[in-house]
Amino acid sequence: MEDYAYILDYLPQGAQGAGFGKKEPLCYAIGDEEFKLFELVPKAGVMVDIGVRTYIGKDDAGKRDMIDHVKRRINFDDLTNNAVAELDYALTEIVMSKQDRFVAFFNEAQPISMRKHLLEELPGLGKKYMAAVLEERKKQPFTDFADLSARTGIKNPEKLIVARIHLELSDKERKRYLFVKCPERAN
Repeated sequence: MEDYAYILDYLPQGAQGAGFGKKEPLCYAIGDEEFKLFELVPKAGVMVDIGVRTYIGKDDAGKRDMIDHVKRRINFDDLTNNAVAELDYALTEIVMSKQDRFVAFFNEAQPISMRKHLLEELPGLGKKYMAAVLEERKKQPFTDFADLSARTGIKNPEKLIVARIHLELSDKERKRYLFVKCPERAN
């Protein structure tokens, strides 16, 4: 369940083509735990800024200061062009703020088969860097992205994670999900 989300786009006049009835303002957002995509309705009179992290969980304690309610879950194809353009910035913010989770992936990833390792599922990580990761983590687990980068030569390992999450969100035919909650099991 997502308690917090990053705002990807804000439509003060509502979505295009939403009929002739009264249009309500909408926000597009991505959750920061399972990377679920949402259409949100902001509270009346609230200024919504793109890139802001906001509470969207159950409003038992009155924590929701910006969002009135979650309208629905959406797919990548439902995002506006602006939301797609902002997605990688939000993903980078999430990955950097939850570095421990993603460094643990580099520390714990195992082979998938005799010929393929889970690390190879990261776009841009080839056999050479995979071997460097495996060798270095035997000596000592990685502590953060800077440590990982310094010991393996991988520049910006967070970008590999962001690229993989983006791929999982945008590719409907994906068979293996490493970070995004599988769409078939959504809701």
